[in-house]
Amino acid sequence: MKTHILSAILCIIIASSCNSTDSDTTPPDTPKKVMLLFVDYTTHNFEGGIEITLSKPSETFKIKSVYKEPSDFGNIKLFYQEIDQLLFDGDIIWMGKGEITFPSPRLAAEDFERTLTADFITPKEGFESITINPNFEPIEHSRAWASVQSLLLARSYLQSNPSQKIKVFLYQPSAGDGDEQDWKFIFILKN
Repeated sequence: MKTHILSAILCIIIASSCNSTDSDTTPPDTPKKVMLLFVDYTTHNFEGGIEITLSKPSETFKIKSVYKEPSDFGNIKLFYQEIDQLLFDGDIIWMGKGEITFPSPRLAAEDFERTLTADFITPKEGFESITINPNFEPIEHSRAWASVQSLLLARSYLQSNPSQKIKVFLYQPSAGDGDEQDWKFIFILKN
């Protein structure tokens, strides 16, 4: 009789733990990460990406930008605001071309596996543009998203955190008469 009662209690505990309403379905032992995906602005070709392991857990996800305007040399840094962790650091050069200094090195596009299905996915909560100047209009990024939405890792991030808004940043390493061929869309996802 005691065995039946213990079994019933155990079943109730297991069943209640399976009915979690958390929007983040990542298993608890999975390290929390942010993934950056880089897409060429003019061709919309996926160029590669990187996963960054977070230093601390955080339920919310906001991006803070720190911008140094380029009189000659400028810079843009993006931080995971809640935990003050650097996610991106890139130079901006007047009448020249800056470089991405962090994250580096990144995985090449061919290192990412793609789904074999023809379905097209978008985040149910949409996208959030990260802009340096609040007067800028959001940049059209749907063709750039089309080049990364079939990545297995991107789909895994969307599945494990379905309520996220994917962050989108347009990195322009040149100022003045900059060349659009140097620009990059950066999609930022959190698992």
